[in-house]
Amino acid sequence: MRRLVDRLRYLGPAAGFLSLLRLTAAAWAGDAPKGEVMKHRFETSRIFPGTVRDYWVYVPSQYDPARPACLYVNQDGIQYDAPAVFDRLIAEKAMPVTIGVFVMPGRVEAPSPGALDRFNRSYEYDGLGDGYARFLLEELLPVVETLRTADGRPIRLSKDGNDRAIGGSSSGAACAFTAAWERPDSFRRVFSAIGTYVGLRGANAYPTLVRKVEPKPLRIFLQDGSNDLNIFGGDWWMANQEMERALAFAGYEVHHAWGAGGHDHRHADVVFPDAMRWLWKDWPAPVKAGAGSPQLQAILIPGEDWQLVGDGYRFTEGPAVTAAGEVFFNDPGAGKSYRIGPDGEPAVFLEDSSGADGQAFGPDGRLVSALAKTGQVVARDVSGSQPPRILAEGFPPNDLVVRHDGGVYVTSPAADPREPGKVWYIGPSGGKRVVDSGLRFPNGVTLSPDQSLLYVADTRSHWVYSYQVQPDGGLAHKQKYFHLHAPDTADDAGADGLRADREGRVYVATRMGIQVCDQAGRVNAIIPTPNGKVSNLTFGGPAFDVLHATCGDRVYRRRVRARGANAYDAPIKPAPPRL
Repeated sequence: MRRLVDRLRYLGPAAGFLSLLRLTAAAWAGDAPKGEVMKHRFETSRIFPGTVRDYWVYVPSQYDPARPACLYVNQDGIQYDAPAVFDRLIAEKAMPVTIGVFVMPGRVEAPSPGALDRFNRSYEYDGLGDGYARFLLEELLPVVETLRTADGRPIRLSKDGNDRAIGGSSSGAACAFTAAWERPDSFRRVFSAIGTYVGLRGANAYPTLVRKVEPKPLRIFLQDGSNDLNIFGGDWWMANQEMERALAFAGYEVHHAWGAGGHDHRHADVVFPDAMRWLWKDWPAPVKAGAGSPQLQAILIPGEDWQLVGDGYRFTEGPAVTAAGEVFFNDPGAGKSYRIGPDGEPAVFLEDSSGADGQAFGPDGRLVSALAKTGQVVARDVSGSQPPRILAEGFPPNDLVVRHDGGVYVTSPAADPREPGKVWYIGPSGGKRVVDSGLRFPNGVTLSPDQSLLYVADTRSHWVYSYQVQPDGGLAHKQKYFHLHAPDTADDAGADGLRADREGRVYVATRMGIQVCDQAGRVNAIIPTPNGKVSNLTFGGPAFDVLHATCGDRVYRRRVRARGANAYDAPIKPAPPRL
């Protein structure tokens, strides 16, 4: 009882009298069937090489291997008296039959006596990216499924993310959120206690990303106290509140328990049973994604998701659209070009495209292509009635955009990464000249809807540059204008293809998905693609409201509210940007 009274000090105003009754009942009741807890050691990780770690597996007495069990994973081993809580909640049918896997962080054992072990906790838990999720999904959980209980029952885990929860405290909480954020197909319910959403290894970026990235189907319970840490890495109490506000803004299912505690488990111990009840409420009904920010809602249509156009390519690039909305794209590695027919199916357009990469249609209806293999920019009649015409040659072209008057801007990265890349201009009547030099890797290129500005992506940075287009096709007033997000696992945004819509927004193919920038140069929204890759994009369909994305070996499409601005059309003036 003394332990119970001590815990109640940390409830805070949000816990309520109902929690008090549940805690009192749990303190005295001991009639719930007890599950089995097994301890094991794992020491064969390839993702975190050289590490060893202990882990425990809890199996409820109600578990029947004929039906794969739900799963809860917890970092830092067994916390919150979780096996006893699960015994009670499963008996009450307040949560499904759930196997718990409680994992310690890895350590690299010292090679000689007297030397110190190296602990991998911050590296594994505080960093962004999918490394820890892959460790669980590819390494540890398959081993768990080779185990048997004392009475011989084999462990079988559901692979459905809706049947899986993950949690932890402090860095372990940030790790849990990261695993679900990266792999919502595998984890959709998150318990976060005193979460480390601060600047240790990048988790301070989450409140911003949560607001901008298309929402994922996640349900999150947050706990923290007003006396949590405030140190060099940040303010835990403020960071957790910022996370809650960001999640609510983006439409996530989020619940919280704020108290007056510090950086310890006492408040989490108290709220954990109710958190589990809330996380598993209405199971097996699926956890749904929220509507997202107003900026995302202005672009995306509810119920309209990505659809596969084609797959099996080496590497897709250069999507371009005709005045009728028909989309063409290239597979430079295979040397082929494709055309997406009225039935939505891709068919070979050119068996030998000479390594065509970026391309765009001009005002005369001809397809202008950058041929990496021959170092030429050519224009061709897609009906095949005329031979291709060489517009320029003598430099390695990469991507291009064609103005409404037939002028062409072409990006040309240098073969030697130590040399600056160039932007070329080919006039409507011919002739080429360099109009900019100095970008690390000039890549995607497009024009603003009114064609007063040229935008060029620098792949080896996190910038898209803006230039003012001059009457003679020259460029002036170069600026690092669009500030992109880069993933924690890379040193640059990897910006590639660019397109603008009729509202003046700029869509950038990046390592994190399609980043959508407003006219002021700010990323308003991030739209991931299904396979996590994207090199280029265009707006197709008769109304130019179907976003087509080239994504490595696949091409996807998605109907959206936005309508593309085609550079071959007469310039249009979008509404001025909002401040």
